[in-house]
Amino acid sequence: PVLFRDDEDTFKILIATDIHLGYLEKDPVRGNDTFVTFNEILDHAQKNEVDFVLLGGDLFHENKPSRKTIYSCLESLRKYCMGDRPVQFEILSDQAVNFHCSKFPWVNYQDGNLNISIPIFSIHGNHDDPTGADALCALDILSCAGLLNHFGRSTSVEKIDISPILLRKGRTKIALYGLGAIPDERLYRMFVNKQVTMLRPKEDEDSWFNLFVVHQNRSKHGATNYIPEQFLDDFINLVVWGHEHECKIAPSQNEQQRFYVSQPGSSVVTSLSPGEAVKKHIGLLHVKGKKMNMQKIALETVRTFHMEDVVLADHPDLFNPDNPKVTQAIQAFCMEKVELMLDNAERERLGNPRQPEKPLIRLRVDYTGGFEPFSVHRFSQKYMDRVANPKDIIHFFRHREQKEKNDTDLNFGKLVSRPASEGMTLRVEDLVKQYFQTAEKKVQLSLLTERGMGEAVQEFVDKEEKDAIEELVKFQLEKTQRFLKERRTDAEEEKIDEEVRKFRESRKKNTEEEDEEVREAITRARAHRSDDAVLVAASSDEELVDTGMKSIGDSDDGLPATLSRGRGRARGRARGARGQNSTARGSSRRGRG
Repeated sequence: PVLFRDDEDTFKILIATDIHLGYLEKDPVRGNDTFVTFNEILDHAQKNEVDFVLLGGDLFHENKPSRKTIYSCLESLRKYCMGDRPVQFEILSDQAVNFHCSKFPWVNYQDGNLNISIPIFSIHGNHDDPTGADALCALDILSCAGLLNHFGRSTSVEKIDISPILLRKGRTKIALYGLGAIPDERLYRMFVNKQVTMLRPKEDEDSWFNLFVVHQNRSKHGATNYIPEQFLDDFINLVVWGHEHECKIAPSQNEQQRFYVSQPGSSVVTSLSPGEAVKKHIGLLHVKGKKMNMQKIALETVRTFHMEDVVLADHPDLFNPDNPKVTQAIQAFCMEKVELMLDNAERERLGNPRQPEKPLIRLRVDYTGGFEPFSVHRFSQKYMDRVANPKDIIHFFRHREQKEKNDTDLNFGKLVSRPASEGMTLRVEDLVKQYFQTAEKKVQLSLLTERGMGEAVQEFVDKEEKDAIEELVKFQLEKTQRFLKERRTDAEEEKIDEEVRKFRESRKKNTEEEDEEVREAITRARAHRSDDAVLVAASSDEELVDTGMKSIGDSDDGLPATLSRGRGRARGRARGARGQNSTARGSSRRGRG
């Protein structure tokens, strides 16, 4: 690492990802954790007088954050990011391209109506991605308010051109690339098909420090359910990798591509798994010319998390499964372990008064070998006032045992699986796929596809698209009917069934066509919801005609009754020329394909 002095050629950038504002906001103990830590992150940015803050996605935990979460976020941004301190860098690229999805396509600190001292640049994550008929996300609210710059958004599902924001401070130039969260399987396929292009500035392309921020699976969760590092271009200097919660913020070099990868990890514990037990940090990145230095900053307001594993079979001298009192012995042993973890947490907290009082404790107990678990609920009662997560301190699990080859009967007692929080997170579409793969023949899908159904159910569950499933069924039914009409299939049930089966199999093989079906169905569902909203709005307008006039007429203002229908339709004149001046024109457009 190279140490830098603060000068007119050195960029100072605060790096953080996965802040998950609003996580467990209704929990009486942990409800404010995310807001307190977000304030600490912005406080570090202010005290270190950084040039800008770079966030790697999942600023919000929910796709539609609560009013409290939005309010707390706006409060923090206004407190720490507005002020008179001048911003020392300039933007050379065409901002109309960089912020093409915004109604105000220019960086917030160049807006004459705003007084920004610390600009924030952020991509969206998989938790706060764009949804709905207008494809808006929570970051767009902050962007419209002028408190954040949302970039890295891709509108096309067929081809992605990543155009960088070109920044210059003195003699140092940074090309900032961003790509908001995209379903991993789709992005994997696009990389394989060479449909992802990172554009480079034509002028002195080797003089730029290329910084890429991305929010995808880094560890392998399936054949194509992640993005291998070697997919990324080798001209990149540093990748900031969001989405993975384990803190590995010290840049590590990819031996094949030669770029460095920094994985800041989350700033809040959202699952009681080993990766989350690693101490949480944010990074202070210095860039001068083509050299960089990442300084780790430990977060002091994060609730401590202590975790330990116990394998009962490793203690034959203490536990005998045939002993009638073995369960009490196991419980006493677990209490000792929890007390030791609480002592360690208390010692750790003595040196840090900003740390929350109650720690998170997790004891994973492997009871393979004929042991029985004790009552977790009764055990947790003893720690209600001392632990932040009393209900899930103990987690019992058994290792999966291989089924004997000749054994045709499944022993479900031996196949107790670990919950999602312990390892890989189960996704809705995976559950749907698993269900139909293991279901009996009579309940198998014969017309719909598992993939399409899984995507539609995920939209219904995660994004509250209430018509997604219905529209997918309608769309696939219409398509199958058209196919049968074109083939002029005989009106015999067996022949129809055979043709439908063949048609379904051909669609399953053509994944791009199937993706297109799902997208079309989701678009229809969103349009359907928009139409419903228009109808509701129209009916409420009619009510306003009847009731609104009277209320205005009765008011003290003495306004004429005709104003009752003038509901904010006046249009202000936006200063759209900003960001299109001669110094900020399309360097990135003249990129290489």
